[in-house]
Amino acid sequence: MPEPLLKKIEEANMDPELAAKYRKIRDLQEKKGGDATLFEVGANAPELMKWYGDQFYETIFYGGRVDVATKELLRFRLSNIHGCAFCNKGNIEDARSAGITEEKLINIMNEDSDVFSSKERAVLKLASEVVFSNMSGTLDKELYSDLSKDFDDGQIFELGMVAGFLTGMAKFLFTFDLVEKEANCPIKI
Repeated sequence: MPEPLLKKIEEANMDPELAAKYRKIRDLQEKKGGDATLFEVGANAPELMKWYGDQFYETIFYGGRVDVATKELLRFRLSNIHGCAFCNKGNIEDARSAGITEEKLINIMNEDSDVFSSKERAVLKLASEVVFSNMSGTLDKELYSDLSKDFDDGQIFELGMVAGFLTGMAKFLFTFDLVEKEANCPIKI
């Protein structure tokens, strides 16, 4: 379990809006065997947690130019590569809610599986280029061509920014020991 150096704020001392979100996440994580350390520590700066939830997630991730199912597939691939147990416990449920099939969830690490469309394969390949363990990742002509069959440049830019933001958040969460890591996580503390 995470053991951050930053202090945890008790629910009774949290901003009321953040406390409501904390309860929801805590209950989900407890059912899955995880915890909600991110929210307890994030309560030190509730305005940042609000920005993260409202601006990134509500405006870009659940809004934006690209359909949510595609972004859920991208996010689930990233969290599986990064080895974020906290993320995977929530992301799998969100992916299911967005209509991602069990076959796709099971095969998330194999973009060559027949369960994926060419559009989905391109998105999964993009995720593999953006992950923090791929220091030579690039949007090359072949990947751009594959993505361009289903997305315009604004959508490709959005997918890249979402992947980059999620990757940066994963690095932050691991560095500050705010989430439980899986054995395959490349960050060892």
